[in-house]
Amino acid sequence: MAKKVLMKGNEAVAEAAIRAGCRYFFGYPITPQNEIPEYLSRELPNYGGRFIQAESEVAAINMLYGGAATGKRCMTSSSSCGISLKAEGMSYIAASEVPCVVVDMSRMGPGIGDLTPTQSSYRQATRGAGHGGYRSIVFCPGTVQEAFDMMFDAFELAEEHKIVSYVYADGLIGQVMEPVEMRESIDPASLPTPSWALTGVKDRKQANHVHSGIDGTGFERLNKEKYPQIEEKVQQWKESNIEDCEYVVTGFGTVGRIAEVAVKKYAEETGKKIGYIRPLIAWPFPKKAFAKIPETCQKVLVIEANNGQMLEDVEITLKGKFEVAFEPTWGSNMPTVEQVVEMLKRQL
Repeated sequence: MAKKVLMKGNEAVAEAAIRAGCRYFFGYPITPQNEIPEYLSRELPNYGGRFIQAESEVAAINMLYGGAATGKRCMTSSSSCGISLKAEGMSYIAASEVPCVVVDMSRMGPGIGDLTPTQSSYRQATRGAGHGGYRSIVFCPGTVQEAFDMMFDAFELAEEHKIVSYVYADGLIGQVMEPVEMRESIDPASLPTPSWALTGVKDRKQANHVHSGIDGTGFERLNKEKYPQIEEKVQQWKESNIEDCEYVVTGFGTVGRIAEVAVKKYAEETGKKIGYIRPLIAWPFPKKAFAKIPETCQKVLVIEANNGQMLEDVEITLKGKFEVAFEPTWGSNMPTVEQVVEMLKRQL
C-alpha cells in the first residue's frame, strides 16, 4: 500500500515536482504560494537541483525560459498578480514552444488583490496570461491529492505537446492540509534529452529555437493544427449521475468539490436526478463531458467563486441547447455545503 503523508497543499505541489523529476525552480515570493519556494529552496539541493529566487517575477519567468530551453524539467510558481508580471515571458515561451510548468495559487481581485481564496483568475489562466492568443494546458485541482498527482501530468503533457502546463488552484488548495498518497520518484537521468534542447555543441549538432510568430506561419500552425489537436486529445473531468438527469451542476476547483457534496445531499433529500461535472483540466475545456448531457436535462447550474468566468465556457460549449443558470460566491471564504444546498433550492 502506498504511503500517505499529511501535507499542506503548497508543500505537496513542491514535493510532487521533485518526484516528477523537476530539478530547477525560478521564482519570487508572493502569498499564498510561498511554501512552494520555501520547500524547494530547502529540498532541491538535496537532489542536485537548483533553486533561484529571482529579483522579480519578470526575471523569474525569463530564467524559466532559459532553463526549460535546455530540455530539463523546470518550473515557477506565483499568484494571480504575480502571474500578470510573468505574462510577457509566458507568451515568449509559448511562441517558442518550450515545455515548462507554471503554478498559480491564486488570490482574489485585480491590482494586488487580496489573500482570500476566490477563483477570479480563471480567464487569466485559460485565455493565455499574455498577449497573442496562445494557450496553456490548465489543470484545476480540487484536492491536495489532485494537486500532487497533476504535477506529474503537467510535466508529461508539457513535454508531449511542447507547451506551458499551468496548474491553477485557488489559494485554499495551497493552505489546506490533507493526506496525500505518495508516488514513486522519477529519476531525471532516465528522461531522454529532446532533440531541440540547447545543450551546447561540443558533442552534438547545434540546436536552436525558432520563435513561431516571426513570419506568421507559425502562429497559423499553432491555431489551426496544434491547439485543435490538444483540444481533442487532452480533456479531463469528473462526473456522476449524468444519464437521464433532470439537472446538471458544474464548478471547478474547491467550489466544484464542495458542490459535489451538496449535490449528493440535495438529491438524496429531494429525489431529484441531478448530474455533476467538474473539469479537472479547464483548457482544453471538457466539451466531451457536456456533450453527454441528455435531452431530459432542464437546466445546467454553474457555481463559481467569481463573477462568472467558467460560465462563459459552459455557455459556449452548450450553444443554447440547455438553460444555463449561475450562482456566484464572493467574500472571505469558500461557500459551505449548506450554502450551496440553498443555491440548489433556488435554482433547481
